[in-house]
Amino acid sequence: MQRSSTLETLPVGVDAQRDTIVLARKALGRIILGKEEQLTLALSCLLARGHLLIEDLPGLGKTMLAQSLAKTLGLSFRRIQFTSDLLPADIIGVSVFRQDSGEFEFQPGPVFSQLILADEVNRATPKAQSALLESMEEYQVSVDGDTRPLPTPFFVVATQNPGDQIGTFPLPESQLDRFLMRVAMGYPDEASERELIAGGDRRQMIDDIEAVTGPETLVELQKSVRKQHVSDPLIDYVQALVRYTRESADIEVGLSPRGAQALVAASRARSFIENHTGVYPDDIQAVFTSVAGHRLKPAGSTRFRSPSELCQHVLDSVAIP
Repeated sequence: MQRSSTLETLPVGVDAQRDTIVLARKALGRIILGKEEQLTLALSCLLARGHLLIEDLPGLGKTMLAQSLAKTLGLSFRRIQFTSDLLPADIIGVSVFRQDSGEFEFQPGPVFSQLILADEVNRATPKAQSALLESMEEYQVSVDGDTRPLPTPFFVVATQNPGDQIGTFPLPESQLDRFLMRVAMGYPDEASERELIAGGDRRQMIDDIEAVTGPETLVELQKSVRKQHVSDPLIDYVQALVRYTRESADIEVGLSPRGAQALVAASRARSFIENHTGVYPDDIQAVFTSVAGHRLKPAGSTRFRSPSELCQHVLDSVAIP
C-alpha cells in the first residue's frame, strides 16, 4: 500500500505518530543540511508548545528553517519583518471603519497564523516587541476590548542578529523568557557547505516540499508529548540543576520555577522524538543549554565566555542520579 503524502488521514496512534516524526525529520534534513541537532531542538520546541528564538549571523539558514518547518508540518505561515518603524498594529491588526455598515471591522494582522516568523525581532523597538507578549503567553490577543483567540497550534519562531550589530534593540528578560528555547545555527560543516554551494535553489526545494502532517495531528502529537513519563529521580535531577544555578557564584540570576517547567517540557518532547519510553538524563542534558542559556545571567566576574560554556559547567557540576 502506497503511503499518502500526508499523514493527516492516518489514525493518530503511536505508530502513526512515530512515522510522522521520522518523515518530518527526513524532510527537514533535506533542506537544512548538517544541522540534525538544531532540527531536533526546533521540533522539540514545537511539540512542547513553546516558542523558538534563533540567534546567529545573517545567511546561516534561520529564515529557511522556519519556512521549512511550516511547509513540512502543513501549517499556515506568515512572516513579519521587524524594523525600527514597526507598530503593534502591524502585528496584531487594526479595526477599520466601514462606511457602508457604519461599524468598525477588525482586520486581523499576520499574527493570526499557525507559524509566525518574527524576522530580526531585535531590530524593532521594545513597544513593537511587546506586542508579541500576550500572543506568545496566552495564545490570544486583545484589541479594542475584545479578546480574540489565535489559531491552533500557534508557534512563534523569532530570529535575531547578535546584539553587537548596528540597529538592534536587546530583548528584555520578560521577552526572552517567553521563548522556550534559544538555538544557534552555526556554520555548516565542510561537506554540507559544499552540497549547499553545488546544489539547487533551496527556496525552490521548500516550495516542492509535501506536508507530512497537518494541524490536527500536530495537536495530537503535542498531547502525547505531555504524557511522556518523568520519574521522581529525574525530577530530582532537574531540581538539582536548578538549585545549582541559583547557588553558584558564577551565576547572578538562576533558573526560575518557569524555567524548570520549561526544562521538563523540552525534555519530554526530545524524549518523544527519540522514541524513548520516558525522559532520560541525556534528554535533559541535550536541551539544557537551549532552555537555560538565555535565562541565566552570569556574574560579572564569571570566567565563562558564552552561555553554552556556562551551561556545560552546570551540567558537569551536578551528578546524574
